[in-house]
Amino acid sequence: MREAGIGRVLVASLHQGIADLIPTRLEFYESWLNAKGMRDGTIGMAPFAAVLSFLRQEGEPYDAIMARAGALAAEWTVESMVPLHRSLIRSAPAWLRGRLVLGLVRRLIRKSYKTSRASSRLRRGTATVSVRGSIFCTVREPVPQPLCGFYTAAARRLFTLFNLDANAEVASCRGTGGKNCVLTMGIRPRKAGVAG
Repeated sequence: MREAGIGRVLVASLHQGIADLIPTRLEFYESWLNAKGMRDGTIGMAPFAAVLSFLRQEGEPYDAIMARAGALAAEWTVESMVPLHRSLIRSAPAWLRGRLVLGLVRRLIRKSYKTSRASSRLRRGTATVSVRGSIFCTVREPVPQPLCGFYTAAARRLFTLFNLDANAEVASCRGTGGKNCVLTMGIRPRKAGVAG
């Protein structure tokens, strides 16, 4: 993964998403996402691209797997944070917490794939995240549906974990012919008593 720049949390969360949602196909995907490669950090770009290509051919499960993988990546990212950092973000006022969580979204995107870059803007409760170099959206021909489900699910879950709601949606996807992948989110504090 270090050679190809593919982050461990991305590979592990994708593997777990497949295991959770299409367990009967897991053995097939473990030809590329094998335990030794995940542990040693040696899963390269070609095997990872093969997994994404085959997952897209699965049809309907693709979106669910990407959503599950994104949510897991967000949870594992938060769990791996220094407890003091996590506490500081949780105790910040909502307007500042939104900006801090956007920073976590950008970091998760960068750590998922070395050449991915993300920029964000937050104005009046609406955030925009632009992703350049998405590993999910590198396709030969444009596809009809956005392929950025991992990012939207990860962003949504990160905000939830810090007691904010964000209805992340794909505004533009490189896989469907857009220049970059762009996510938009309406961010607001969570209502008291709503479990995350």
